[in-house]
Amino acid sequence: MSIDSSKKNNSGRQTVEILCDTHLIIRCCRCGTKNRIPQTRLRERPLCGHCSTFLDEFIITCLECDAKNRIPEERLLHRPLCGRCGSPLYKGMAVDVTDDSFKEEALGFPGPVALCVWAPWCVNCRTVVPLFDDMAPRYAGGIKFIRVHSDKNPRLVRRYNVDRTPTILFLSDGAIVKRLSGAVTKEEIERCIAAIHREEKR
Repeated sequence: MSIDSSKKNNSGRQTVEILCDTHLIIRCCRCGTKNRIPQTRLRERPLCGHCSTFLDEFIITCLECDAKNRIPEERLLHRPLCGRCGSPLYKGMAVDVTDDSFKEEALGFPGPVALCVWAPWCVNCRTVVPLFDDMAPRYAGGIKFIRVHSDKNPRLVRRYNVDRTPTILFLSDGAIVKRLSGAVTKEEIERCIAAIHREEKR
């Protein structure tokens, strides 16, 4: 279970607050009930005291049939399928994100995010963006690839101080851990991803 006492989000992921050194408050993503859980019980997959849902589960809406799926956090990186229609819940394609959808698409993803800020008039983007898109399926489930049109999403551009395109940002919990700009190569992107994977395993 990922535990972040400094962040809350409403994208289907449970909210976790530190109560003291020995207990956590975990909000159930199904019914919203706050549960007081001893830290020693976290590895036991504790249940919500109100609705009995596992507190390490996420609710993911299928893009094909709109069914809501409860998925344990440990299964998120194993390409889970929709329980109703069998479609992959995350297909690994690069997703276009806006100022308004960024919180749900990026901050709601449990793993690292690769964010490509681009513009249609940018010459280097014509080679980097297709390269970025081609790499997305290879890392499906492990890293989410998203694209941001710089001219249409000024808030994200300001938030991450992007002053040139293309810029690829590698994010963890919304914070920049790696940055690439200009006419980057596939090898440079892969080196950043490898470094992020090493950090994730520590």
